[in-house]
Amino acid sequence: MALCAGLGAMCVCSFGAAPSTLVITPENRVVLGGKPMATIMDYIPMKNIMPFGMCSSMANPQVAAATAAAMGALTPMPCVPVIPAPWAPGSPTVLVANKPALNQSCKAMCIWGGSVSITNPGNMSVLVP
Repeated sequence: MALCAGLGAMCVCSFGAAPSTLVITPENRVVLGGKPMATIMDYIPMKNIMPFGMCSSMANPQVAAATAAAMGALTPMPCVPVIPAPWAPGSPTVLVANKPALNQSCKAMCIWGGSVSITNPGNMSVLVP
């Protein structure tokens, strides 16, 4: 069992320099402690998943170009997350607006190789499988 995630959950990326806050818009119409609950479909960059400060992934073309210009010294560039698929795995039995609920054990993958995970779900009382 893991804690259910919602508005204000804190996320980190394995290649990001800073944490970010998960933004959940109220279209799901399900609240948890007065805040909208998250689903695995809340993965849209710049809507739900905000930047993580600076990116240090060499798979990111901006980082690769800046590093090449600096003669091979890793040069992080501003993070612009590119998340092509929903969070996984999601809660198999708890649905929010007919979509699996997001819990703190879910991960999302950035196209630049980073793994986005939830460090603080924004809720400390509701457990979901």
